[in-house]
Amino acid sequence: MNNYWYALYCKPHKEACVVGQLGFHQIDFFYPTLQVRPVNPRSQKVKPFFPGYLFVHTDLDLTGSLILKWMPGIVGLVSFYGSPATVPECLITEIRQHMQKLINSGRTNTRFQAGEEVRVVEGPLAGLEGIFDLNLTGSQRARVLLRILGEQCMRVELPAMYIEPIKLP
Repeated sequence: MNNYWYALYCKPHKEACVVGQLGFHQIDFFYPTLQVRPVNPRSQKVKPFFPGYLFVHTDLDLTGSLILKWMPGIVGLVSFYGSPATVPECLITEIRQHMQKLINSGRTNTRFQAGEEVRVVEGPLAGLEGIFDLNLTGSQRARVLLRILGEQCMRVELPAMYIEPIKLP
């Protein structure tokens, strides 16, 4: 039995439909999502972490790639030179751990007040301090005015989970 992970490319906004189809066909899948607070209360409250993609764990020899090719909502398997590309198990594990870390930290829905002093704690700008400007609508991104050179500020958009409030003594 040669079960491998594959990246599945879906039509826009059809990931949930594909998940239902995969469940119906008893194909193991991983669909990482985040809870969001949309501005419009009728908007989706769960968004895919990788819009347009999800992962399937299957033996293509047994399942057959045609079932994945013709399933409603699917564009196809991510392939290179006509061969479906496998996703390493360690990468899936890493994504699962990262998603769990986001959920456990509670930083997926962090909200700040305009003018609040913040520090970047992750990513390439880690360690820089600045002033929170605004939450970007419909996403988990924020705009921050970072102090780059002395009093010079630069407007930067980054994931809201990358910043934390500066605690005053």
